[in-house]
Amino acid sequence: MEHTQEVKIQTKEWSNPTPAGLVALAVACFAFFALLNGFVEPSAMPLVGCWLLGGFVVQLVVALLDLKSGNLPGGNTFLFFSAFFMLVGGLEMFVKHGGAPLDARIDGWAWMALTIAVYLWTPAFLKNFSLLSVIVLALDVALPFITLIDLRVLSGRFAVIPAYALLAAGAVALYLAASIVVNTTFDKTIYPVIGNKKK
Repeated sequence: MEHTQEVKIQTKEWSNPTPAGLVALAVACFAFFALLNGFVEPSAMPLVGCWLLGGFVVQLVVALLDLKSGNLPGGNTFLFFSAFFMLVGGLEMFVKHGGAPLDARIDGWAWMALTIAVYLWTPAFLKNFSLLSVIVLALDVALPFITLIDLRVLSGRFAVIPAYALLAAGAVALYLAASIVVNTTFDKTIYPVIGNKKK
């Protein structure tokens, strides 16, 4: 009589990539904070572009893994942020620094679409209020000002508003990233977070 053995194939799931994506978001937010407030010279734009291109790689990977794991709002948000906030933003830093006269109001029109998308998606992030909700709400403050400044509807003196909203988003993103990594590693709450949904 033949004995058949059941072979159990154990596949290890990939770890949560969200902390890396949040750190990339924080890098971009901090860099834009410095640019919008005039804390660095416009000559820093190509360097900011390099950082954003690095963030593109991170957020693209995060988006794909989030989507694979079924995280619809997070995966899609990281996907369009990786493309437009990071890749396009990074490339534009090089183009704008090149000195050729450009009608940058087109950026305002593009940011308008992104702003509308984030606003319309915000309820998905508020369903289970968490630190991620706080990040999205800070972006809800920053994006319309970036849009209106690029469209030249508002003057650059209003840049301080999105600058500080982005700084807040970046700071919360860093804390949330740390809480996910540290709390998961120790399998207990080391860094307290609001919300009851474990990422």
